[in-house]
Formats: sequence, C-alpha cells, structure tokens
Amino acid sequence: MSASAVFILDVKGKPLISRNYKGDVAMSEIDHFMPLLMQREEEGALTPLLSHGRVHFLWIKYSNLYLVATTLKNANASLVYSFLYKIVEVFSEYFKELEEESIRDNFVIVYELLDELMDFGFPQTTDSKILQEYITQQGNKLETGKSRVPPTVTNAVSWRSEGIKYKKNEVFIDVIESVNLLLVNRLPHRQCLHPQVNANGSVLLSEIVGTIKLKVFLSGMPELRLGLNDRVLFELTGRSKNKSVELEDVKFHQCVRLSRFDNDRTISFIPPDGDFELMSYRLSTQVKPLIWIESVIEKFSHSRVEIMVKAKGQFKKQSVANGVEISVPVPSDADSPRFKTSVGSAKYVPEKNMVIWSIKSFPGGKEYLMRAHFGLPSVEKEEVEGRPPIGVKFEIPYFTVSGIQVRYMKIIEKSGYQALPWVRYITQSGDYQLRTS
Repeated sequence: MSASAVFILDVKGKPLISRNYKGDVAMSEIDHFMPLLMQREEEGALTPLLSHGRVHFLWIKYSNLYLVATTLKNANASLVYSFLYKIVEVFSEYFKELEEESIRDNFVIVYELLDELMDFGFPQTTDSKILQEYITQQGNKLETGKSRVPPTVTNAVSWRSEGIKYKKNEVFIDVIESVNLLLVNRLPHRQCLHPQVNANGSVLLSEIVGTIKLKVFLSGMPELRLGLNDRVLFELTGRSKNKSVELEDVKFHQCVRLSRFDNDRTISFIPPDGDFELMSYRLSTQVKPLIWIESVIEKFSHSRVEIMVKAKGQFKKQSVANGVEISVPVPSDADSPRFKTSVGSAKYVPEKNMVIWSIKSFPGGKEYLMRAHFGLPSVEKEEVEGRPPIGVKFEIPYFTVSGIQVRYMKIIEKSGYQALPWVRYITQSGDYQLRTS
C-alpha cells in the first residue's frame, strides 16, 4: 500500500493533525491539496484522486473533515481508501461523533491511534475493540509500573482476547436483507408498480443486499462453522439446487478462513467477542414488489388536486410488515390538506412537499386505501417541476425475500461446553422507489 502520510483537515483545508509515516513526501505538500480540489470542483472534473507533480492525494470527506493520504508510488488505491474509511469507523467508536471539534478535543488519543493503525505506510491493528484495550479515553494519564502489551496484539487471532468467560454461552444470528427496487412508469397520471417489465413501465433496478450479523457470548477460544443453503456448496456436494441461493459479491469479516471457503465453501471462523458483521452479499435478481403501490391523481383546473393511493401486501399471509411508511409527493403550492385512510394515519409534511401515510402493521395479502385532497392555486407549476418518486419503507420480521437459510451453526471449543445459537430473519426496504417520467 505504502501511504507516506495521513492528514486530517478542516472544511477550509487547514491541517488539524497529521502523521508522517515514511518521510519521503514533504509535509508542506498538503498546502496544494485544497487549491487543487477547488480548481477541479470549479471545472466539474473533481476526482477522488488528485495529483500535484509526483505527489498523489487520495482523499475522502466525512462530516466537516477531509481525510487525505499522500503517496509518491503507484499505491493500492482501494486499500488506501479502505484504510481511510477504517479511520472514520475507529474514531467514531471512540468519539461517538467524528467532526472537527472531536479531533481538537482529543489530540493525544488521535495521535496514539494513528501510531497504532499504521506503521511505515502499512495498516496494522485496525480493530477498535482491540485498540480500546490499551488506548483509552484517559490515555493521556501516566501510569506507573511495567507497561503491558495486550496479548491480542501478538496473538495469531488479533481480534479476540483469551480468557473470556460467560455463565451462559449463546450466539445470536441476524440475517438482514434490504430490497432495492426502482421502477419507472410512463403513465403521466396513473402510477402502477408491477413485478414484471411491461408496456407501461420498466424495472431499472432490482436487487437484494444482505448482511449476516452476530452477537457472540462464548467462553474461551471457540471455532464456529456456519452452514447456508449456498448454491455452489449444493452443487459441490450433489444436493438438489431447488432451495439454494446463489450469492454474489460476498465479503467476509477478517476472522473468516478464506482459504477454507474457497476450497469447500465452509464458513469457518474464530469470532470476535460481542457484536460484529460476519458477512455481506448481494443478489441481482428480479424481485417481486413486496408492497405494491398504485396511485391515481385527479386535477381540477386551478382549484384542487385529489390523490388516491392503494397499497397491497404481496408477501405471505402469515407475515406482517411493520412500520410501513409510504411517501407520496404533492405539488409545492398545495394547501388545505384533508385525508381519509382505511388504516393507519396520513400527515402532510410541507417542507418536503410530501404526504406520509403510516401503517403500523400491514399483514400480507391485505389491501388498503388512502385519499388526499388539496387546494391547488396553480396546476401548471407542478407540471414544470416534475414529480418526485413515491418511496416505501417497511420491515418484515421472520422472512427473507431471497430464501437464504442458516442450515446449521456448529460451535467447537476444547472444554466441550454446550452453546445455543439463535437465528432471526428480517427483510426491510432499501432504496425502494416508484418514479414517473
């Protein structure tokens, strides 16, 4: 990777704190970063990598801060950016909110963290739980006695401490899937969400983004093996592929033995203690809309507009969607709202030019209706502005749209204790929109 130095700048480009790791790039080079960034921004040619002479600036912006890494070499850019985002993650764990004030208030801890996170341009200990064992919020207080290097730093398993003990050994597994759906309908007044591409509309985006999160309360140094209904695994072992799922873009936590997974698709790992994300995956597949929306807009020239929205649950009848919110755009000059709903409640949010229809509990197979009436002094204005998309938010527990299943969780520990694994499935809306053109 070979990053020469890392800088944290305020929103005006003034360095707040920096760490020179290699000494091959002059620290004064950072003075060229902000003028270069502003010039590129004015030209409309801003990129995440900027160069001045032989020096390259790899940067990200977070809150009111710029995090910049400099290098002379042809570094592994994706690794540098991953490291910068890891800095954000670690600092956020320490300071709750990462912004200019939290950097200024914690200079000593920030310097200590920058020393531990990277050495001579290469990432070192980047796990916040391990760092918190020896860099504390009281890190600037002197302590007498012999200094102790935490054993996790020198262990082969740097993400887990030895000697952890629990009275009750348990593992909680959350399988969470977000549905991203973007459909464009070409009817100007009738908007219809349909699972198939048809003459009236087209699906532009349809995908499932999933994560498997664990909460681990296990004693000792256990090895865990997780079994999923992975299609590649089923093919390798000659099982039926009917109830299997083909996972794409799989990313694992560093604790997973990747060589083992490559060989026989076994997800084997020694877990960190507490909460962590074990893996994420994506499925590009035709997703049937779980909540089907139809809306009809009737305009009465220079007087009023009436909006009728129908929502139907297109998932299993035994499942229930919780916290459903349907956001329906209305003209910016609308006033005098009146609502009638068959279930839930509707409210007008004028600052967003939206009607938000909230349904606390939405069973599968049910169909509900909402009518909204608005005064409308200027109908023509809405046509010029265009219409934002209808958005849908929801969460369905005990259900995954992809059909992924945890087949088993084996827990192996040398003391031979019995542990209980618990599994929970959740499907929720991601970027779930219906647009009209």
